[in-house]
Amino acid sequence: MARREKKKRPSFGLPKGIVLLATPDGWRHSVLTVEGGMLCGRLSEELLDPEVAQTAAATMLKELARDFHDTTVEVTWDPRQEPWAWTGQVTPRHW
Repeated sequence: MARREKKKRPSFGLPKGIVLLATPDGWRHSVLTVEGGMLCGRLSEELLDPEVAQTAAATMLKELARDFHDTTVEVTWDPRQEPWAWTGQVTPRHW
């Protein structure tokens, strides 16, 4: 009898939100997942400009969803409440 191969799930869930924070060392991010998990990290130190950091973070989320979940997502940034922080929503795009 042949064994069915289990499809391995990614070790992290599909992103649903992001927090982007400016620190003295550069931009830090926390990605919230649909399953309730959180992924934390930082963007490249060369990305000091806030607009460039925001674009890089959105690109990172789109690539993560595409590469690990075979899903296309859109990132919508909330209006900034503080000059050193952004929050954003990640929603799957349906064709």
